[in-house]
Amino acid sequence: MSTTTLATAGAPDEPLRFYDLDEHDHPEGGSTMLGFWIYLMSDCLIFAILFACYAVLGGNYAAGPSPRDLFDLPLVALNTAMLLFSSITYGFAMLAVQRGQVKPTLIWLAITGLFGAAFLSIELYEFAHLIHEGATPQRSAFLSAFFTLVGTHGLHVTFGTIWLITLMVQVGRRGLIQANKRRLMCLSLFWHFLDVIWIGVFTFVYLMGMLR
Repeated sequence: MSTTTLATAGAPDEPLRFYDLDEHDHPEGGSTMLGFWIYLMSDCLIFAILFACYAVLGGNYAAGPSPRDLFDLPLVALNTAMLLFSSITYGFAMLAVQRGQVKPTLIWLAITGLFGAAFLSIELYEFAHLIHEGATPQRSAFLSAFFTLVGTHGLHVTFGTIWLITLMVQVGRRGLIQANKRRLMCLSLFWHFLDVIWIGVFTFVYLMGMLR
């Protein structure tokens, strides 16, 4: 523990006063984590707005196809499994980080990235199939809200995957230094956040849509 002190002088006849500077120290990276939590809260607001828009517009089909006509529930369930598995493997990566094991960390991160890529591939296939069937975002308010909500989540997963690959390169070059551990923790929060959001999408958009 640091014992750094600061001496200040008052009037000429007063003794020097010493103050312990450690009282005002802040944990390293504390501002980074705080800033990232603020970012996650802002993302929560964005998705809350998108869910609200879908709740209002999701029943307006404009004489076009409904969720029952478009959604392939087994395929969406498979896609959901890919993202859930990626969240589990990222948890294993964080356990390896806590043990200071670089190679297992990279292996689990790579598996997480593969699950993330599989999720994105299935989602792109779904979008391409819908557009091929004429169910474009311009077709109805329902489809506009659907593509906006699901597409925004997909963009977040894409950025998260790019971030994951970047961190793999940094860990491979510099190891599990404190800065990399902090970045991996931030990505962990982000990745699990996307997992929770997708569970909401799967339930609210796909499952409830099939019941309409």
